[in-house]
Amino acid sequence: MNKYVVTGAAGFIASVVSIKLLESGYEVVGIDNLNDAYDMRIKNWRLTKLQEYPNFQFLHSDIAIANPVWADTFNGAASVIHLAGRAGVRQSVADPHIYIESNVIGTLNVLEAVKKYNIDNMVIASTSSVYGIGNPQPYSENSESSKVLSPYAASKKSAETIAYAYHHLYNLNIQVLRFFTVYGPAGRPDMSIFRFIKGISDGTEILLYGDGGERDFTYVEDIADGVCRATSINGYNTINLGGDSPVKIKNIIELIEYETGNSALIKIEGRDPADVPSTWANISNAKKILSWEPNISIEIGIAKSVKWYKDNHDWAQNINVY
Repeated sequence: MNKYVVTGAAGFIASVVSIKLLESGYEVVGIDNLNDAYDMRIKNWRLTKLQEYPNFQFLHSDIAIANPVWADTFNGAASVIHLAGRAGVRQSVADPHIYIESNVIGTLNVLEAVKKYNIDNMVIASTSSVYGIGNPQPYSENSESSKVLSPYAASKKSAETIAYAYHHLYNLNIQVLRFFTVYGPAGRPDMSIFRFIKGISDGTEILLYGDGGERDFTYVEDIADGVCRATSINGYNTINLGGDSPVKIKNIIELIEYETGNSALIKIEGRDPADVPSTWANISNAKKILSWEPNISIEIGIAKSVKWYKDNHDWAQNINVY
C-alpha cells in the first residue's frame, strides 16, 4: 500500500503533490495525456523533474478514454489522487465540449477504475468557481453551488455529483477538494500571477480585466499538503482549500513590481462575464477534517514565484501566456 496514483501528473498542482509523496518514500504512478491546453514547455519541465525520482513511473495516457492500460495501474494503490482535467474559465466558454469530455467523462472513468480495484480512498480536485456569485462570503461548502457562471465550473460541479453517487452506491471514500486560486513556482501560464510575473519582469504589457477584483490566493505547497492529508480520510467530504485572506489583484501587481524592481505596463479591458468578482474560502472544514490551514503568506509566495521565473528565465521567457 505504498503506491499512489496521481492523474494529471504533469499539471501544476499534481506535480507538486507527486513530489511531496515521492520525497516521503512512496511510489507514484503518474498519468497524463500531455495535452496542449497551455504551453507544453512548462509541462515538460515539471515532468522532467518528476522523472528524476526512481520511485516515479509515468504513463502517457488519457483518462477521458476508458482504457485498461491506465486503469490497471490502480490495482494495489493506497489512494487515487484525481487532479487531471481541463481548467480555465474563459477557455471553457470558447471550447465547452473538451471540458465535459475531460472533467466529467474523465472523472467517471476514474471512478469506475476506483470501484473495480476497491481503492481505499480517492481525492478529487474541484474549484471555488462552483460558488458563482451571490453567496455570502467566505464561501462555506454548503453554500449554493449549482448556479455556475462557466462551462468549466459546470463540469467540475458535475464531477462532484457523480462522485457522490459512487460514494453512495459503492461506499467509496471520496474527498472533494475545492481549490481557491492556486499559484506558485512553475504555475499555469494562463493564470494571472504567472502572466503578471512574466510581463512585469520582461517589461511587456499585462492585461487586467476591470479592476481585477480580489481572489483568495493559495500557495501550491499548501494545497499539496491538504491533498496529501485528504488521502487518509474516510467517508465523503467536500472541503475548501483556500488562503482565507482575499487579496486585491492590484495589490498582487504591486507585490510583483516590488520583487522584480519593475513597473507594470497595464492594459485594462472589461470584466469577463464568466469571471466572478471575488472569492473567499471558509476553511473551517479543512481545519476540522484535515487539521489543515495555509502557512505561506502572499508576500512569501509571490517572492518564491518571482524567484522561480528569474532562475528559469532562459526558457520561461518564451512561454506563451495566452
